[in-house]
Amino acid sequence: MIETNVSRHHETFLQVVQSYYQLTKPRIIPLLLITTAGSMWIAAKGEVDPLLLLVTLAGGTLAAASAQTINCIYDRDIDYDMERTRHRPMPSGRVQPRDALIFAIALAILSFTLLTVFANLLAALLAFSGIIFYVLVYTHWLKRHSTQNIVIGGAAGAIPALVGWAAVTGTLSWAAWLIFAIVFLWTPPHFWALALMIRDDYAKVGIPMLPVVEGATVTVKQIWYYTLITVVATMLLVFPLHASGIVYAAFAAGLGGLFIRKSWCLLHNPEDRTTARNLFLYSISYMMLLCLAMVVDSLPITHRVVTAVIGLIG
Repeated sequence: MIETNVSRHHETFLQVVQSYYQLTKPRIIPLLLITTAGSMWIAAKGEVDPLLLLVTLAGGTLAAASAQTINCIYDRDIDYDMERTRHRPMPSGRVQPRDALIFAIALAILSFTLLTVFANLLAALLAFSGIIFYVLVYTHWLKRHSTQNIVIGGAAGAIPALVGWAAVTGTLSWAAWLIFAIVFLWTPPHFWALALMIRDDYAKVGIPMLPVVEGATVTVKQIWYYTLITVVATMLLVFPLHASGIVYAAFAAGLGGLFIRKSWCLLHNPEDRTTARNLFLYSISYMMLLCLAMVVDSLPITHRVVTAVIGLIG
């Protein structure tokens, strides 16, 4: 039956490529890469080797694609039951599990090889650990069994920041771990806002997301707490670590203030899915702009401009 579906859906080679591309959930990957880039720029003090940047982002893309493909294999049963995911390559029968697994293994091998050869072994091992953590800890163990699935599982999404730092320095500093912590703490308000929007889908397939098990009121309180902690954590890069400067601090404060405001609005409207959607969409922009601020702040030209401005004021 599956073979029939595959031959019917895949009429051209381009359609085959498109199906395998969809397995990697490509919309998720850019956010992982921006945290990698932000970490690399701070680690390199604004002077990143272009080749190293390209290789690290490519290796990270391959690792994330491998993890997402395995996730699609594992979750094909619940994906079929949810209307918004029913037409994905696995539940629709366009790709067979065996072929998808071979594809995922090939991606993981390519990622590990690329990072080992052109970056370093630590970066490669960290990227591979991200695959293992996402598949075994989040997808297999937590997602279907715990309301804390996205909290603990969020570590997988924070690992790219470590990969970026390790690729540049070959080590992991306190600043690297803080960027990891920022992404880790940001993940619950980001994902729970989405879960509030689609909690009926999760309830239908028995996934114990916090809004399903504890309700909207408890969830928005958790979102509020995590938002506050996240914003505070972002400022620690400035003090006491001194890894970033005044330009980053200004961006982090402004972006954080808006993040808190949107979280506050949701706290007072826990059942409003439009408010949840606004927070979810903003959380994406928040992380991307925060990482962009890391990049801009680390650039030598930024340091020269800030020094000049301070000199004029003084």
